[in-house]
Amino acid sequence: MTVSETTTPASADEAGTPTVSVKASPDRLYGRQRGHPLRPRQQRLLDETLPRLRLDQSLLDDPARAFGRVPAEIWLEVGFGGGEHSLAQHEAHPDVGYIASEVFENGLCSLLSRLVPDDQEATAPVPDLLRIWDEDARILLRALPERSLDRMFLMFPDPWPKARHAKRRFVHPANIALVARALKQGAIWRVASDDPTYQAWVEEVMGAQDLFDTAPPATTRPEGWPPTRYEAKALKAGRQPLYWTFIRR
Repeated sequence: MTVSETTTPASADEAGTPTVSVKASPDRLYGRQRGHPLRPRQQRLLDETLPRLRLDQSLLDDPARAFGRVPAEIWLEVGFGGGEHSLAQHEAHPDVGYIASEVFENGLCSLLSRLVPDDQEATAPVPDLLRIWDEDARILLRALPERSLDRMFLMFPDPWPKARHAKRRFVHPANIALVARALKQGAIWRVASDDPTYQAWVEEVMGAQDLFDTAPPATTRPEGWPPTRYEAKALKAGRQPLYWTFIRR
């Protein structure tokens, strides 16, 4: 499904925000926040490790202060899933303050389990430059100062393929200006998807705005894009991922 299949075609207003008539989603989380029942180790991770890594909301007016030391740049990943991409980026860029955003508890546990040993959830050192946001990423984007992020990632998001669920997609006309507000001029926004519906949606929504420079997506994972379990699953199933790089004007 593309924008034009459910609404009038996209256009852009004076602010550069697409003016498709798809209703914006309210600040409400859709989908699961918990999968299978949590095991004791997972519950300890949420109770004891997550609070030590959670991004301090009282410091969002100056997010560099939310890290254990001042970062050279601040990057944000929206919906990190199992955490493979977030951890790989954090390890590859040790001077970057990395904010990993996810609401799904099992995904949070997947990342946290890679950071601290078993039975040391409350005591093991945690990274200085990795912080977790476990609420809706849109709340964070609104709270951050303008032009505070140097890079952003949206890797294999839930496509919400039904027409009536289009408003739930993160790449949405109502979110483009929100993302652009938080990104610095020249900042990169990387988006990847293996779902044909979402791929067509991204092309149409991003083609209807003027806040980001766009280019045709890559069909093979570019250098510097760590793999994820969702990409591996897509390739195994024969689906073709696409990889976009959008640059804030």
